[in-house]
Amino acid sequence: MRAKSFLRYFILSMAMISPFAAEAANPRDFGAVGDGIADDTAAIQLAVQETATGRVYFPKGIYRVTSTILIELKNKGPVSLDGPGGGARILMAGPGPAFRFVGNHTGTASPASFDPVVSDTERMPCLGRIEIVGAHPEADGVEFTGAVQVLVDGVLVRETRNGIILSGRNRDVIITGSHVYNCSGVGVFFDHVNLHQAIVTGSHISYCKGGGLRVFGGEVRNLQITGNDIEYNYDNEAAASADVWIDVADGSVEEGTISGNTIQARTSPNGANIRFEAPVKPEARGRAGLWTITGNLIGSQTTNIHLKNVTGVAITGNHIYTGVENAIYLEGARHIVVSGNSLDQDHNRGKDLANGVRIENCDGVLFEGNLVSDACAGDDARGGAVSVLNSRETLIADCQVFEPRKRGVYVENSRNTTIAGCQILERNRAGAMRAAIEVSGDCPGLFIRDNLYHNGTLGGIIAPEGAAVKDNMPAE
Repeated sequence: MRAKSFLRYFILSMAMISPFAAEAANPRDFGAVGDGIADDTAAIQLAVQETATGRVYFPKGIYRVTSTILIELKNKGPVSLDGPGGGARILMAGPGPAFRFVGNHTGTASPASFDPVVSDTERMPCLGRIEIVGAHPEADGVEFTGAVQVLVDGVLVRETRNGIILSGRNRDVIITGSHVYNCSGVGVFFDHVNLHQAIVTGSHISYCKGGGLRVFGGEVRNLQITGNDIEYNYDNEAAASADVWIDVADGSVEEGTISGNTIQARTSPNGANIRFEAPVKPEARGRAGLWTITGNLIGSQTTNIHLKNVTGVAITGNHIYTGVENAIYLEGARHIVVSGNSLDQDHNRGKDLANGVRIENCDGVLFEGNLVSDACAGDDARGGAVSVLNSRETLIADCQVFEPRKRGVYVENSRNTTIAGCQILERNRAGAMRAAIEVSGDCPGLFIRDNLYHNGTLGGIIAPEGAAVKDNMPAE
């Protein structure tokens, strides 16, 4: 018993006098001051290099750094940076990220592709429960490259250029329970990264001018964006803005989900809550698609959802409101399902909101079971609450279009269009629309059937000769 007591006393004593025997390295033991004035860069870098356990713990304080703390996983193995929540602040007073984690994973997510050294010594780098604040116009939060099984948990990054950056090649990334706030650039930035299996969940990403979450180039697969509050990510001085921005001009982003989020902003030039962009020709090494956008609250932007040149996207079960120019804009898109959504608007804004659906230059669109209220798109000559322009194989079925301004459904120069089983009604504002359904231009393969509608100022259903118009019924 006496021997056990002595051993316990010896271990505790060594932990008190030596940072290497403690559970975590403390930067203060290596010379960090933590007063927000002294330069603690060298002390923190030394704590990272000398930690015996792979863990560095920042006690309460403000740690000013002037250059990036480099964490080379091949030298230290898995490294965890941790602190007491908002009590530990890293003040980044230089350019670049406050922390850069560098790994050497070159395989996929398959266990067989792992280098044993990487698997044993570099897995699961962690960053948690600390705050990173920018104090330089080019300061970033944290960057991961070549890393595998990354975990960012409970971090606050604010007033930096970019918040959390994923670059190079990474696999299996989880960002959860974090705040990324008031960045001059992008909140969570997938910067030309080759990345499969990433989850961004339960986080607050807001007031980032370059986009809340942005994928720019690279190759990304299996990206899940779930249960976040992503809002007010816009820039009135920029050519375009978006809260969730998938831009694959020179890459491919496929197999993803945007689900259960609140995504809101303020109207901004060419702004969107969700924007996907790809080149006109997918074979030109720029592909986006195979995504679901499901169960979100999306609102208050120039366009709520903008899909450009994408293939294979399902937009289902969302509440979408207050689109100043468009609620949904499908541009050059292919094989798109829009189903079971409620499209409404903030009536306190008056009549400056279009809130309509625009399907333009598309191929294969199913627009089914949606409710569209008090909407329009385009000018008096072209457009309706739902507009189909220069498209092919479009099915509009079983929708409710209430109080449309101008027209309920407008079709122009489109082939193989079916409008079936819809209710297009003026319940509260009779006489405001021109027609329930109006078709113009060259529209072969037009089929309009089984719709219940109110007449507008120019009639109920206006269709060219040769169209199949049958079993439609004017409403009382």
